[in-house]
Amino acid sequence: MASQEKITISKAEYDAMQQKIFLLQHELVQLRRAIYGAKSERHIAADPNQGVLFDVPAQEKEPEKQQVSYTRNKKQSKKQPVRLELPAHLPRHEIIIEPQNLPEGAHRVNVKITEVLDYVPGTFRVIRYIRPYYAVAGQDESTQMICAELPSRALPKSNASEGLLSYVTVSKFVDHLPFYRLVKMFKRLGIEIAESTINGWFSGVCRLLEPLYDALKKEIMRTDYLMADETPIKVLTKDKPGASHKGYHWVYYDPLKKLALFDYRKGRGREGPDEMLENYSGYLQTDGYTAYDNLKNKAEITQLACMAHARRYFEKAKDNDAARSEYALGQIRKLYAIERQASEQELQPEEVKALRQKESLPILNEMESWLKEEVYKVAPKSAIGKAIAYSLKLWGRLIRYIEDGRLRIDNNLVENSIRPVAIGRKNYLFAGSHNAAQHAAMIYSFFASCKIQNVEPFEWLKQTLEKIQEHPANKLHQLLPGQL
Repeated sequence: MASQEKITISKAEYDAMQQKIFLLQHELVQLRRAIYGAKSERHIAADPNQGVLFDVPAQEKEPEKQQVSYTRNKKQSKKQPVRLELPAHLPRHEIIIEPQNLPEGAHRVNVKITEVLDYVPGTFRVIRYIRPYYAVAGQDESTQMICAELPSRALPKSNASEGLLSYVTVSKFVDHLPFYRLVKMFKRLGIEIAESTINGWFSGVCRLLEPLYDALKKEIMRTDYLMADETPIKVLTKDKPGASHKGYHWVYYDPLKKLALFDYRKGRGREGPDEMLENYSGYLQTDGYTAYDNLKNKAEITQLACMAHARRYFEKAKDNDAARSEYALGQIRKLYAIERQASEQELQPEEVKALRQKESLPILNEMESWLKEEVYKVAPKSAIGKAIAYSLKLWGRLIRYIEDGRLRIDNNLVENSIRPVAIGRKNYLFAGSHNAAQHAAMIYSFFASCKIQNVEPFEWLKQTLEKIQEHPANKLHQLLPGQL
């Protein structure tokens, strides 16, 4: 039998190996969770009295049995669901069905109505503008021809109405239907429209809306409270034949005016927010991304952090350190319960501030002390170590929301505005150029603002396209979502 070679390593090397194994195990758990686990971040505290499924208790002596009799009410049958009435605003197509072989002399005394919700596929119509010519004789025996002017149209040289232009735009950026799918849908209805034609229509709409986008930018920068985030978008460029460029939509959301602004940039560097926030003064709430830390205008900006991001770190650390994670999540859950109370009671900003100072501040102080104690008891590179370090690093920004009742505990509102971009990426995959990506940012800005304000996007865009050609340039802000 061959002799076994004995390997000797130092304690430091052994500890480093153990730490690496621990981190790899944690990464494996997170990877499995990302693939198979629940995606919700909602935290529900574990009940210590709740049993564990398949947890087999030790064998105990079977207790003595006792016969018990009782009387209970008869089980009631399940309540039948109530069918809601069909909306009154829908047009009604009436079909009258008379009974057959009606006896002579019968007269109607009542009527029974059954309503069925129907769907008719979208149909096209052609609007014909008929303008008669009139000949008018002049005093000098000349003849003058008179004809009415065409009404103002969004794209005068095209044969697409404002309604069709709006439908095409909403279909792509709200319903996430690429233009080539629209072409196929139109073809099934007997209408042949080339995809290049639809692209031309969309480019024309974007050129028409550019001044309104600039007005939105000015309007949103007049606020003193902004949320900001960014999301990637693939872009095809001539610089990388056969490959895509990773650009970014930088999103700025005003929770007070309920307006959103998407700004496309070729990268994720500081240049984007530096230019956008050059003249901004007020609160800026972000996820802690370092690009916002060294802005040229940072002296005028007061930064807030996002409690939802801190919670996310602790939620991911539950497999690493359940006890510490549950404690932190429990404290954060109490903070959100206070925010929910303020929302349900519809408190005014000053009342919200008073409530936070009374109930949230003690929780935050207790949590800060706990974080400072526990940071030295955990491995810095472990999941719980990273969660504690992240919270401590941004603690001043995380608790700043209690200073003003208008401020939010997190920037989830701006993250919600970004979701359509993520859904769109799964459908049309990429933007065809940097210019197309900027056009997408413009349209996302308007439709995100519509969604926040519960404005129907098709009607808003149709009315805007009908009015914008004749609208005064210095009053374009009147056409923004929620203003029409």
